[in-house]
Amino acid sequence: MSNNKSFVLRGINDVVFEERPVPELTADEVLVEVKKTGICGSDVSLTVHYLVAGRINDFIVEKPMVLGHESAGIVSKVGENVKHVKVGDRVALEPGETCRVCEACKGGKYELCPDVIFAATPPFDGTLGRYYKLPGDLCYKLPENLTLEDGAMMEPLSVAVHAVSTLAQLRPNQAVAIFGCGPVGLLCMAVAKALGARRIIAVDIVQARVDFALKYAATEAYLPPPFEQGETKIQYSKRAAALLKEKLGVEDRGPKGLDLVVDASGAEVCIQMGLFIAKIGGSFLQLGMGASEVTIPITLVLVRELNVRGSFRYGPGDYALSIALVSSGKIDLKPLVTHRFAFEDAETAFQTTKLGKSADWQGSDQGGDLWAGRVAVRVLDDGCMGRV
Repeated sequence: MSNNKSFVLRGINDVVFEERPVPELTADEVLVEVKKTGICGSDVSLTVHYLVAGRINDFIVEKPMVLGHESAGIVSKVGENVKHVKVGDRVALEPGETCRVCEACKGGKYELCPDVIFAATPPFDGTLGRYYKLPGDLCYKLPENLTLEDGAMMEPLSVAVHAVSTLAQLRPNQAVAIFGCGPVGLLCMAVAKALGARRIIAVDIVQARVDFALKYAATEAYLPPPFEQGETKIQYSKRAAALLKEKLGVEDRGPKGLDLVVDASGAEVCIQMGLFIAKIGGSFLQLGMGASEVTIPITLVLVRELNVRGSFRYGPGDYALSIALVSSGKIDLKPLVTHRFAFEDAETAFQTTKLGKSADWQGSDQGGDLWAGRVAVRVLDDGCMGRV
């Protein structure tokens, strides 16, 4: 059966709508009519991205691929073994099917499965179509007080939950600094606030983003200075970190130290600054994806015994906790949605996300409110969403 209009990336800057077959189900799978889908940075990042470069690091688009992976929708059909959801239920979709038998899967870290089938990661199709199928246990029924837009945003929120809660294990009354006030950085701040952090420092080079972060979840903010002539990146990062510590009263030890630093930007200087400001014995978590190789002050990591680790996607329990945090009112996702588009205008939505502003944007090119939020794309009757 073919009634599955989909938004397909065929090549660099080449996207079209195509009719695809409606997927056939196995006994353990669910067919979802997609209603909301977010546009992620991995779809159209401002640096390396599928839409313009046709690749993200080692993930290369070699054949036409349906875009999208941040989705929610309504259950259209269920396999005979699926009991926890039924036709008509509203669900959030966790878009990564793993093998379930490898060491990582059996050890409770399925995000590291080498054979994951992840939506809109080459060569696998994504969710930006009328229908999408996935294993039943990756469908999460939404509570009555959550919208389908909330459901679609569980994907990026789960990225933040995985980083701040699952891996970093942030505890109440701890202090955290987060570099990058884009959507994932903002969601990390929201998670930190929900977990009871006493201090949340937002760091970004765009004033509008910093202002939004302060309104949304941060308690303090820092706008790094410009480079000085002849300054290397590591020299700049050391100076900027020292200025942050002086301005905000951050110390290397004790209650004024930063228990956790998260880089959600991927920028080399942010990574360096983050390591410079983390307290002795503190933690640094890399979440943003930027250049494949960067220079870091490795001796500092050694002598301060910093706990440095990476965070990739999400794992067991992260979606469930994300839904609980929003359903209970501890996190509000609605301020992060800035625009909505019809499915037929998906290409415009992607371009808006890429540029960080819409065609009718009248503000400054230095950021503006769009940089601080998301673009929501309305797919089919109800929609898909994406971030700026």
